[in-house]
Formats: sequence, structure tokens, C-alpha cells
Amino acid sequence: MKYIRDHRVLATVALLAAAVVFVGVVSRTPPPAKSAAADGTLMDPNADNAASKTLPLGTTAKVTNVETGQSAQVTIQDRGPYVKGRIIDLSPATALEIGLSRHDGIATLVVAPIEVPLPDGGVKQGAAASRD
Repeated sequence: MKYIRDHRVLATVALLAAAVVFVGVVSRTPPPAKSAAADGTLMDPNADNAASKTLPLGTTAKVTNVETGQSAQVTIQDRGPYVKGRIIDLSPATALEIGLSRHDGIATLVVAPIEVPLPDGGVKQGAAASRD
């Protein structure tokens, strides 16, 4: 895997991610076996965290279940999902909070960034920042 180290590219990606609202299929991640997330922290299945391949690590986002209308705020701490067609993996606690049971497995969600971290240490307000 090639890592992007150019801060101009990373800043552009962060700015674009802040402006976009994603709609797609999400999945509930199984409880991790004390594994480290991409941001270096341990994944806590009881916390509001998520994995995304497109949103920068540290992004806070509002996730809303299209079917139930329930929503939660998550922090992107890991990379994934690695299943074609899915846009985000949620912790078990967040999945339950938005009405996605263990047996459902997947749902259609709206993922709207609230705050996206920039490479220079700043923060870009996202699409969901002014909606609440």
C-alpha cells in the first residue's frame, strides 16, 4: 500500500471529505481482540468509533440510519471496511445506538462529517457541523 505524505494532497483530501455527505451500506464490526486501530489506540467496542477508508483518521461524523432515523456521532479511528460496497464499519455500541442489531449486520446510513482534521493541525468544519 502506498501512503500519501504530501501535506498539500492530504489537505485537499480533508477539505473534500468535509464537504461531502456519504450515503451507503455500513456494517457492524465484531468486538476486536484487543487490537490496535490505525490511529494507534485500542479499539473499544463500547465507544462511538468507526472505520472508514475515505474519511481522515480523527474525523468526527454524524451517522444516521436511513430506516430508523436514529443517529450517533462517531470518531474515525481505523481503516476499513474491506468488503466491496460498504462505506463504513461501526463499533457494536454505535450500531446498537442507531438501531442496527447484531442480527441485522448491515444497513443504509447517511454519514455526514462534523469536523475533519487537517494536516497542519487545524480542523475543517464538515457538512453536518451546522445542521444540528
